[in-house]
Amino acid sequence: MNILIINSGSSSIKFQLIQMPSETLVCSGLVERIGNKDAVLNYKNETIKLKQIHYINNHKQGLQIIIDLLLDAENGVIEDIKEIAAVGHRVVHGGNTFSNTALVTPEVKQKIQQYAPLAPLHNPSNLEGIEIAEEYFPHAKQIAVFDTAFHQTIPTKARKYAIPNDLYEDKDIQVYGFHGTSHKYVSEKAIEYLKLERSKIISIHLGNGCSMTAIQDGKSIDHSMGFAPTNGLIMGSRSGDIDHSVIFYLVNSLGYSLENVNNLLTKKSGMLGLTGYNDLRDIEKEAEKGNIDCLLALEMNAYRIKKFIGTYVAAMNGLDAIIFTAGIGENSSLIRELVCKDMDFFGIELDKDKNNGKAKSIREISTSTAEARILIIPTNEELEIAKQAYCLLN
Repeated sequence: MNILIINSGSSSIKFQLIQMPSETLVCSGLVERIGNKDAVLNYKNETIKLKQIHYINNHKQGLQIIIDLLLDAENGVIEDIKEIAAVGHRVVHGGNTFSNTALVTPEVKQKIQQYAPLAPLHNPSNLEGIEIAEEYFPHAKQIAVFDTAFHQTIPTKARKYAIPNDLYEDKDIQVYGFHGTSHKYVSEKAIEYLKLERSKIISIHLGNGCSMTAIQDGKSIDHSMGFAPTNGLIMGSRSGDIDHSVIFYLVNSLGYSLENVNNLLTKKSGMLGLTGYNDLRDIEKEAEKGNIDCLLALEMNAYRIKKFIGTYVAAMNGLDAIIFTAGIGENSSLIRELVCKDMDFFGIELDKDKNNGKAKSIREISTSTAEARILIIPTNEELEIAKQAYCLLN
């Protein structure tokens, strides 16, 4: 069974064509910097590797380019759309409605749209991916895998906000958690690698969107994001944690509308607001040149991560390992070094030589004497989605 995986992020689209149940990767690719004139399409299969520059204005255009490439007579991997049996989609927010993988129906799409205000950078793109895939692959089953599902195990004491009870009980205002597909995949890999029957792990997912999860015995027990994927860590264009009084001040004293504030905190803040760049590669290059704003932003980014590590060590009363994953977590040796600096009290000690370079598979970068292990684990949300989609259909 060929399953096409479409993972639409806030500024990117990852895709893989996977043959199940053998988990054979047929082709894969990534569209980055959507919305920019120099958007990059990377694509590879068994015989070729391509890199193309496009002006990709939105996700719809990016998905159309990907599908055209899959069907391309010279570089494609399928001759007929009927070769795709199913299309698996990453969907960020499933609210309380979806605790498991779901076959896409009009009702499911309506719910994904309903939760769009809670994930404005993601759910609209996720839904758009589904609708385009339905158009291009009308014979395929469309399957939604929800980021929020993994976090259903977060206990009430961590899930509930200190606001009137009826808002939790009647309006479902609570911590939902995100990047669950990634956190689930890498934590299972870590437990297998460490050969632990009982485990206390912190998964650190760092990309354009960033989050952390405390995972005890394989289950999510706390998470840095909450009601929507906007709080917690400093992200590419999202502010992360901020005193809610700032919002009232912006509206009541500075004349911002609520729409302006939402746009400011989700699309103009984070590393972009601090530096003028939302791509960490650009920020690190500028920092090397002595750019003060970029240097400070990197320190702030790492400091916020360190604070959550301390919080989750306390929540679990211990720590076996921390995981760095996703685009920044896997590739930025600088961020890993800044995060692990002066953390020996928690048993976290980084080996700088091991830290250099990129990881194509699990790599341990802690010192030989460290009490807590430091792992780089390349995430594979697409494979996790394929596995869940296949299980649903069989």
